[in-house]
Amino acid sequence: MKIAKIKNELISQKESKFKGNIYHYSQVNFSYNSNKIEGSRLTSDQTEAIFDTSSFIPKSDDLIKLDDLTESKNHFKLFDYMLDNVDDLLTKEMIIEMNKILKRNTSDEENPRYNVGGFKIVPNIIGIVNVINTTAPADVEKEIDELIHEYNSKTKITLEDIIDFHYKFEKIHPFGDGNGRVGRIIMFKECLRNNIVPFIVLDDDKSYYMRGLKEYEKDKMFLIDTIKHEQDLYEAMCEKLLNFEIE
Repeated sequence: MKIAKIKNELISQKESKFKGNIYHYSQVNFSYNSNKIEGSRLTSDQTEAIFDTSSFIPKSDDLIKLDDLTESKNHFKLFDYMLDNVDDLLTKEMIIEMNKILKRNTSDEENPRYNVGGFKIVPNIIGIVNVINTTAPADVEKEIDELIHEYNSKTKITLEDIIDFHYKFEKIHPFGDGNGRVGRIIMFKECLRNNIVPFIVLDDDKSYYMRGLKEYEKDKMFLIDTIKHEQDLYEAMCEKLLNFEIE
């Protein structure tokens, strides 16, 4: 599958609003899985209904958090922002804007501790068991600048480079919330920009993904193998939905 076709179809289908295509599939599955990894209680059917109609009918006993609804819709906007900037070099300002889009109109935006629109001001960690320590707030901007400079200085970016950036980005954990979702959308963008098969990390594979992050410094292959598996799944869907030519 030619990556240029995936990228071009995602962009053109975004404009056409045509349903049941790779753009529709990517939007719904990316929002559902990336938010689910972070604790959203929305189902895939509910996420699809929100994407299609901006509404859904919950089961009578469902307890739906307003933030789950808001972040689902915001992720759709985040994906579009990523496509609008897909060929641009990654910048600090772009990453901050991604987090702002994701957290807009959530309860976190009203809480100064989360500092939505800027980097974290309160220390954070990844996980509760087997904790991954992250960068102190005072050092975030410096380390983000260094990471982006190191990454953009590469003459040819590989999948392994993108995964390595993701690990280092998550290790910095620059925002009060939304780090994983921003990090995963960056990987999708950078794959498209560098002619690499993109992917969506599935909630079903969360344990492998988290293990890959936690074990990365000891053995990078846990995370690399998980990502390559997700690549295979996304590529198979692209083969199914993009197997056409328009005269």
